[in-house]
Amino acid sequence: MKQRLKNLLPLLRRLLANRVAQNAGWLIGGQIAQMLVSLIVGLLTIRYLGPSNYGLIDYGMAYTNFFYCFCTLGINSVIVKELIANADREGEIMGTALGLRGISSFLSALVIISISSFLDRGDPLAILIVALCSIGVLFQVLELFRYWFQSKLQSKVPAIISLITYIITAAYRIFLLATGKSVSFFALAYSVDYCLAGVLLFLMYKKYGGQRISFSLPYAKELLKISSPFIIPSLMVAIYSQTDRLMLKQMISPAEIGYYSSALSLCTLWCFVLSAIIDSMYPTIMEAFSRSREEFTYKNKLLYAIVIYLSVFVSIFLVLLAKPVILLLYGPEYLPAVGPLRIITWYTAFSYLGVARNAWIVCNNKQRYLKYVYFSGAAANIVFNLILIPRWGASGAALASFAAQITTTIIAPFFIPDLHENSVMMLESFLLKGQRRSSL
Repeated sequence: MKQRLKNLLPLLRRLLANRVAQNAGWLIGGQIAQMLVSLIVGLLTIRYLGPSNYGLIDYGMAYTNFFYCFCTLGINSVIVKELIANADREGEIMGTALGLRGISSFLSALVIISISSFLDRGDPLAILIVALCSIGVLFQVLELFRYWFQSKLQSKVPAIISLITYIITAAYRIFLLATGKSVSFFALAYSVDYCLAGVLLFLMYKKYGGQRISFSLPYAKELLKISSPFIIPSLMVAIYSQTDRLMLKQMISPAEIGYYSSALSLCTLWCFVLSAIIDSMYPTIMEAFSRSREEFTYKNKLLYAIVIYLSVFVSIFLVLLAKPVILLLYGPEYLPAVGPLRIITWYTAFSYLGVARNAWIVCNNKQRYLKYVYFSGAAANIVFNLILIPRWGASGAALASFAAQITTTIIAPFFIPDLHENSVMMLESFLLKGQRRSSL
């Protein structure tokens, strides 16, 4: 082991000097800084609002997150590749993408407000919160400039902008806390965040010499053709990640959303660590695929085992200390979140196993099966929520999300012949079976 670490040191030094690594460093550093700011202000806000008002805001955000897949039209998944492949047409690419997303976002905002007006009739505050949150959908269009900077390996620019907007909106929230403003002002904060970030990204795009923006109808048709396959998988993910909040509000109360969301936020607080591990191992797994099937399998299993056992360790900690942690961070009002926290924390392992699986999926060219996997997860989530929420409220929603994630990550792929092998690999990783020694 010591020899392996010694061999890794020169490689790490070369990576740190690499432009790509520096670019990723800005992304990670920006995310950590944002997380710290968000954590402190978020905790203060959650305690101030209380479960019902916090649940209402999360209910409004669930609408915007649910419709996000429609707003993006799958363009986010392909635009960096388009910009790199057609650098001389970047103004046309950006303008066309902005035009398409602008239309879809406007229509989505109208649909969101219409649905809330129907479902929440008799609850004007809920309708107002949803409407204020939906404003952010319009400004999310400008996030496309973030991908332009990524294509130029200039991710430090959007990372700095994100930090600036986080600080400004955090100051806005602190002002709201200090002056005792109502929940509607806090709902508007999310839209203010998107607005500031979008405007600053656009200004920096111009400063860094971005081409003049133009719209092309022929290219719009071409762009939709290559991006549309990403819409359905995104929709399925949105269904099993957002419907629990929507159903909790309609079937029980906003307070149950507050308990559920506060528990979920707490158990995912550390997940940037898993993301960093997965991102760092992804290239080595891809390289191993071209060299040796045995090494490729080993490295995939190694990644799965790391994700599983790190998640299990954190989950055991949260299960044992759920009550004092909730009391310390959120206060006694949120004690009903203890039950959901002890359940939803086990969701993390399966969620990030799904992320870790992407390397195996891409290398084996099995992307076409993902829509079936995600559909099964979405269907399972709706069915389990319908059964469990009326009985156990937020804990039922947590259990439904946990069951849906197991379905998506292990069960559904197990019954798809071309994905069966991967489900077996995950199970063997849990049992630490077939782990041979290999040089990383």
